[in-house]
Amino acid sequence: MHYLAIRAALHIASVFGVYLSAAMLIPAAVDLYFGNDDWRVFAFSALFSGGLAIGLSLATQGRAPAITSRFGFLVVNLLWLTGCAVGSVPFLAASVELSLADAFFESVSGITATGATVIIGLDNMPPGILLWRSILQWIGGLGVIALGLFVLPFLNVGGVSYFRIESSDIEDRPFDRFSTFAISLVGIYAALTLACTVAYTFAGMRIFDALNHALTTIATAGFSTHDSSMGYYRDNAAILWIGTVFMFISALPFSILILFTLRGRLDALRDPQIRVFAGYVVAFVLAVAIYLRIAHERPFLDALTHSAFNMVSIISTAGYASDDYAQWGPFATAAAFVAMFLGGCSGSTTGGIKAYRFLILFKLLSNGLRRFVYPNTVVTVRYGDRPVEDDMQRAVVLYMSAFLVIWAFLFLALAATGLDFVTAVSAALTGLTNVGPGLGPIVGPAGTFAPLPDLAKWIMALAMLMGRLEILAVLVIFTPVFWER
Repeated sequence: MHYLAIRAALHIASVFGVYLSAAMLIPAAVDLYFGNDDWRVFAFSALFSGGLAIGLSLATQGRAPAITSRFGFLVVNLLWLTGCAVGSVPFLAASVELSLADAFFESVSGITATGATVIIGLDNMPPGILLWRSILQWIGGLGVIALGLFVLPFLNVGGVSYFRIESSDIEDRPFDRFSTFAISLVGIYAALTLACTVAYTFAGMRIFDALNHALTTIATAGFSTHDSSMGYYRDNAAILWIGTVFMFISALPFSILILFTLRGRLDALRDPQIRVFAGYVVAFVLAVAIYLRIAHERPFLDALTHSAFNMVSIISTAGYASDDYAQWGPFATAAAFVAMFLGGCSGSTTGGIKAYRFLILFKLLSNGLRRFVYPNTVVTVRYGDRPVEDDMQRAVVLYMSAFLVIWAFLFLALAATGLDFVTAVSAALTGLTNVGPGLGPIVGPAGTFAPLPDLAKWIMALAMLMGRLEILAVLVIFTPVFWER
């Protein structure tokens, strides 16, 4: 790769670092308002990281290189690494006294909108730290949408060709200018956050808690202001249903939400992946609710409330928990494990495999079986009423293959650090799908990742980054051909 491309990528990443450093002034102001001394930590962190970022941006100014796929991959990886590095600075300096591994883990979990945490004692934590965690996830969630809508589709990774066939609106360029689309995206994202904050407040949350939970609900990220997560509000059905609704909405494609909200296009909601996503959400929610009603004799409305909240949280990769669903019995535990794979829709804030890949894989399987019976039949794989290009089909199969291989590798690596089977296999999966909590007493919905050895935390940080960047965007930079000039 030419040095001009590397310099330009570093420049873009450093500019992002400046903006993220400026965001530290928000929790600084909050701590100052509440009289907490950590305001100095955030102010110093903003000056320190912002100064370094400004210096790097000035040093890397120059002529912009040609925009190529290799340049795009490099920028994407550097942007996320920069966010993780800058985001960890306040954690290192604050009164929570985190180690380097813990601070980086928490920052990666925040900026990738994963929700796994190593911090214990959230109920008594300084407000600035709580808000910074939520801001990281909110920024990360917005970045995930932008990544899925604007970047990966043009790098042939994570729904690349998919957005060419998603709907006639996208193919026919319904938004005349990129800026119009971007402003609409940020506006809807902020409006959903405000609406969620107001709803949580009216349902009984304190305003500060409502704001933090709204930031991480819309980002389907899952950081909470309480150690027990949403279990703190487990007896408030209104709060749980509000969370369920907003997590579901945030798992929908934001391009479709823009068309529906700003243009009133009801037909946009007929996107095939929305039907697939809604279908498996309903199936998992009802199955677990019925199981809780029969096996544990819980009132059906209570069972439905907690089943809906926790299953939607897992499937949307939000990572909240209103109860320790690992204690609900073998069927519920198995359902939670399978749900970790699923994810929401492409172009949303969610992680996981995502609904459109399952749809295309089902079509490939169905057509493959048909050709066993009629070998000479030519069958087109279709997404809705549109054919799926061969490149897209290969991208989906390549992603699934890489997903399984990387998951196995991460599982073995975590097991090598001394973790038990359930902890290692579920932690590897939840990191790669950006769900948050895993299974078992250590990393389950009632635990944290704090007891993990430092090496395991570094492995988990890598897993979260790979999952957020759709795996292939990270793997490609480790190939020798990527660095050839």
